[in-house]
Amino acid sequence: MGYDFVDKKQKVIAVCGVKNSGKTTLLVRLVERLTRLGVKTAVIKHDGHDFACDIPGTDSFQMKEAGAYGTAVFSDNRIFVHKSGTKEREKELIKLFPEADIIFLEGMKESNYPKIEVIRGAVSEQPVSNPEGRFLIVTDRAAEGFEEPSAGLEEINIIAERILKVAGWKKNEQSWQ
Repeated sequence: MGYDFVDKKQKVIAVCGVKNSGKTTLLVRLVERLTRLGVKTAVIKHDGHDFACDIPGTDSFQMKEAGAYGTAVFSDNRIFVHKSGTKEREKELIKLFPEADIIFLEGMKESNYPKIEVIRGAVSEQPVSNPEGRFLIVTDRAAEGFEEPSAGLEEINIIAERILKVAGWKKNEQSWQ
């Protein structure tokens, strides 16, 4: 079965879990799978710590070091924007991806967004996210004990199907294998 985007409204879905639970690994596999299905995705990563996003020695780095509060670099194929000292949240970043069918937020466990929580036995045992909006647990643990439906870490097709359902896609008659 294939899927058609019937809702036509962009969907934002958080993928959360404790540090080193496998969020990025899961997202990479989901983005690959959904892209093959024709779903345009974007990913916004929340980092609870500060990070460096410019490369020392580049022109934009030199401008930032000189005191520019913001720099932007663009080409025919990509855009890079760096703003310092802002409290812009995910809602502003979401606006940067109007063409995306689904935007994944990596992190945002306290949000009310529809969310998937990754629970891997080596680093976590129970959900730590705000239960509001949580629609799936992705885990290597036994499914018992979770209030939400669960899927194994390797069950990418099942996870992708669940995401598409939440995002307002409907199955059609075409094969999507």
